[in-house]
Amino acid sequence: MEKKAANRIKIVLAEKNKTNNWLAEQLDMNKTTVSKWCTNQMQPTMETLYAVADVLDVDVRELLVPTKGTK
Repeated sequence: MEKKAANRIKIVLAEKNKTNNWLAEQLDMNKTTVSKWCTNQMQPTMETLYAVADVLDVDVRELLVPTKGTK
C-alpha cells in the first residue's frame, strides 16, 4: 500500500487557521487552483510557492515535503 504524501500547504493553512479561499484571495488566484494544490491534484510553480510562503509568513522550505531519508 502506497503512503500518500502529506500536503504541506494544507497543513500550514490549518496551523495558521486560514482557509483555501483566504489564500486564493490573498494571491488573487482562482479558488479551484488553490484547492487543487491542497489536494495534491496540481502543484504551484516555484514562483507561486514563494508567494504562498510570503503570504503565510513561513520559510518556503516549510511548504516542501523532504525527500531525503523518507520511504
